Formats: sequence, C-alpha cells, structure tokens
Amino acid sequence: MLFFKKEKLNQYEKLNPDLRTDRILTTMQKDLRLTQLPKHIECFDNSNFQGKYPVSAIVVFKDAKPSKKDYRHFNVKTVEGPNDFATMEEAVFRRYRRMLEEDQPLPQLIIIDGGKGQLSSAMKSLKLLGIENRVTVIGIAKRLEELFYPGDSFPLYLDKKSETLKVIQQLRDEAHRFGITFHRKKRDQGTLKTELEQIEGIGKTTADKLLKHFKSVKKIKEATEKELGEILNRKQMLTLQEYFKQE
Repeated sequence: MLFFKKEKLNQYEKLNPDLRTDRILTTMQKDLRLTQLPKHIECFDNSNFQGKYPVSAIVVFKDAKPSKKDYRHFNVKTVEGPNDFATMEEAVFRRYRRMLEEDQPLPQLIIIDGGKGQLSSAMKSLKLLGIENRVTVIGIAKRLEELFYPGDSFPLYLDKKSETLKVIQQLRDEAHRFGITFHRKKRDQGTLKTELEQIEGIGKTTADKLLKHFKSVKKIKEATEKELGEILNRKQMLTLQEYFKQE
C-alpha cells in the first residue's frame, strides 16, 4: 500500500514538477530548521595540491537544481601555503562582499564543505560583512555526513535516505567536482609555465604570454608558425619547436 502511494506520488510529480520542487524545499526547511524556503543555496569547497595552486569553488542551486551559469571560481590571493581555513575565509568574504556591492539577493542557505574549523572561518567573514544573521550557514563533514551549525557543540544527523541530505550531498559533490576541474587546469598551467621557462630564450614574460594566448600545451604544440609568430621571434620559435620534437 505504501509503495503504491509512493509510486502514485512520483507519477503525479512527474506531470507537475513544480510540486516536487515545493515538496523538497519544504522538507529541507523543516529538516534544517530554516526560517524560510531554501530556494537559493550556495556551497563552497577548497582545493590545493600540497599547498600549491589553492582555489575555491562555489556552486549555486536554485529551486533544488544546479544553476551552472552562477557557478564561480576564486583564485586565492591572500593565503600562503596549505591553509584551508584562511582560504575559506577569503572566498566567502569576496563572494558576499561582491553580492552586497552589486545589491544581489543573498542565498537563504550557505553550505560549507568541512567541519567546525571551515564553518568558523566562513562565519568570521560573514560577521565582518554584517550579514551573519541574514543567512543560515551549515558545515558538512565528510566522514559521517555530520551537519554543523555555528555555535552548536553537537552535529545534526539526517536520515541517510532523506531527500534533504541527498540535495546537500549533491551540492557538496558538485562543488568538489567543479573545484577540482579548475584546480587541475591551474596546476597544469603552472607546471607548463615552469617547463616553458626552462627553454633557452623563453623567459617568464614570454611563458606568460604563450599561456595567456594558447591556454594549454596542446594548443601551443598545434599552433602554426604564423600563430606563434604573434608572440615569438624567429629564434624563439625554432627553439620551442625543437624542444617539443625532442619530447
């Protein structure tokens, strides 16, 4: 009987997708003790490789679905070395300072990928901006899928099958995927830049120009002499071509 009711509800919601969205948002509001429907949710995740090339990523869900045009990356500017807390603090501050400056509506819910430390770092930035009471912020710790609220000593555990937890996990996983993709690209560019600088006659400035213009080593290798000639002189071009032939 219960299975039949569930199947009937699923069929009905397929024909009326807005009803499903309303149900999920209402369930999330209740499960997470929110004062308003979480129609706009943002999730932060950080990536670095042994402290190098730190980046932060933010993904945005609207009406419980990804809004990919609103995704953003942050190249970390103020942090030296592997400091996840400081990276989170910078990313959150930059994101919401800009939203305030541009008079954009704030999300109803912010999710921080990490435990109490990352959550505290995010709250520090929201307090600096004076908006800590205008949004709900929770941290999600990976190991046990614990949800932390600012100031609470004990985490909240949701049913592993709950739709609320599934949406939060989807946000977290999407932020991680988006951040890792950008981080790998940045790391590859950093490795390539170092490699290019080792080539005789190609200094830091020229390496920067090549990367800015061609974006990847594959495109540099495939470039015609005419295309390379826009950046390199004849001697540099021949040296570069010879270097790639020897690889």
